[in-house]
Amino acid sequence: MDMCSGPIMKKMLMFAIPLVCSSILQLLFNAADVVVVGRFAGDNSLAAVGSNTSLINLLTNLFIGLSAGVNVLTGLCYGAKKEKDLTETVHTAMLLSLFSGIFLMAVGICFSHIILVWMQAPEEVIGLAILYLRIYFIGMPAVMVYNFGSAILRAVGDTRRPLFYLTGAGIINVILNLIFVILCRMDVAGVALATVISESVSAGLIIRCLMKEESGIRLIPSKLHIYKDKLIKILKIGLPAGFQGIVFSLSNVLIQSSVNIFGATIVAGNSAAANIEGFVYVSMNAFHQATISFTSQNVGAGKYERINKILFSGQICVIMVGLVLGNACVIFGNSLLGIYSSSPEVISAGLSRLRVIATTYALCGMMDVMVGSLRGIGYSVMPMIVSTIGACGLRILWLATVFQIPAYHQIQVVYYSYPVTWIVTFLAHVVCFMWARKRVEKRIRPAAV
Repeated sequence: MDMCSGPIMKKMLMFAIPLVCSSILQLLFNAADVVVVGRFAGDNSLAAVGSNTSLINLLTNLFIGLSAGVNVLTGLCYGAKKEKDLTETVHTAMLLSLFSGIFLMAVGICFSHIILVWMQAPEEVIGLAILYLRIYFIGMPAVMVYNFGSAILRAVGDTRRPLFYLTGAGIINVILNLIFVILCRMDVAGVALATVISESVSAGLIIRCLMKEESGIRLIPSKLHIYKDKLIKILKIGLPAGFQGIVFSLSNVLIQSSVNIFGATIVAGNSAAANIEGFVYVSMNAFHQATISFTSQNVGAGKYERINKILFSGQICVIMVGLVLGNACVIFGNSLLGIYSSSPEVISAGLSRLRVIATTYALCGMMDVMVGSLRGIGYSVMPMIVSTIGACGLRILWLATVFQIPAYHQIQVVYYSYPVTWIVTFLAHVVCFMWARKRVEKRIRPAAV
C-alpha cells in the first residue's frame, strides 16, 4: 500500500479493517479460553483464567512496545526506500523477538506464583491461575515472533496476510479448547495448551511469509544478526512505548487487586466484561496502528504536510468505532455476558463494569491515536511520560484516595478511574502534539530555504 499519496481516509480503512479482524482473532485466543472454561469447567476456572489477563499484559507489554519501534523504523526505511537499512532492521527485529520470548517464558514460569500472591488472587482460584499462567508462558517465543513479524508487515502496508494466518490459528485454538476441556477434562491446563499450540502455528506462518518475500523485508535465517545501530533506534522508540505499556498494566494490576477483594463472583464478572471490551479496544487500536504506520512512512518520504490529515482521519475513525461498539456492548450486555457464564450474579457484575467503561471507551481510542501520531513523527519519550503521569499516576492516586473513602469503597468507583484518566491524558497529548508539530515545521523551514 502506498501510504504517501492519495486519499488518506480510504486507505486507512483498507489498512485498518484487516487489522481489526486480525486483532479480534488474536483476542479470541484468550476469549475462547474464558468461554470454554466458564461454560464447561465452572466459575472458579473462569476467574482463574480471567484474573491472569492483567498480569500477562504486565509481563509482555515491554516487548510488545519494542514491536512498535520495529514498526516505526521499518516504515521510515521503507518510505525513504533504503533497502540495506530495511533488511538490517528486519533481521535485527526477528532475532530480538526470539530473545524476548525466551526471556519472558523464563520469567513467567519462575515468578507466576509470587506475583499472583502479591495480586491477592482469591485463594480458591490461585492454584488454577498459576497452572494456566505457567503453561501459557511456554508459548511466549511464538507470541513475540508473531508480533514482531506482523509489525514488519504492517509497516509496509500489509495487514491481510496476518489476518489469514490468525484465522487458521484461531480455528485450531477453538477446536483444541473443546477437545482438551470437554473430552480430556484438562480444565485450565487444556485451554492454556491449546493457546500455546495455536500461537506457534501463527508464528510459523509469519516466518514462512517473511522468508518468501522478494523485497527488503525478506527474512533469511543465516543473516539473523543484531545490528547495533538498528537495535538502538528500535529501543529508542520501542522502550518508551513498552515502558508506557508496563506502567499502564501495573495500574491495571493494582485495579485487578482492588477488584479481587470483592470475591470470585465479581472477579468472574469483571473478567467476562473485560474480554467483551477487549473486542472494542482492538478495533480502536487498529487506527492507532494505522496512524503510526501512515505517519512514519510519510515522515520517511518527507511528506510532512500529510501528518495533520492522518491524525484527523484516525480520530474520526476511532471515535465512530468506539461509540458504536462500546454502546452495543451495553445494549446486548446480557446476551454477551451469557456466553461466558450462566450465573445471574456473574452477568450482573459484568454489566456493572460495561455501563461505566464500554460507554466511554471512545476516549481511550482518542488518547491512543494521539500517541500513535507522536510516535510516528519520532516522539516516543514524551507520550510515555504524559501517559505515565496522566493515566497511570492518576489511576493509582484514585485508588489510594477516592476509593479508600468508606462511602466510595465500591466496585463502580474502581471502574470510574478509567474514563476520568482517559480524558485528562487525551487533553495533555493534544498539547504535546501541537508542540511537537511546531518542532517539525521548524525543521522543514531551513530545508525549504
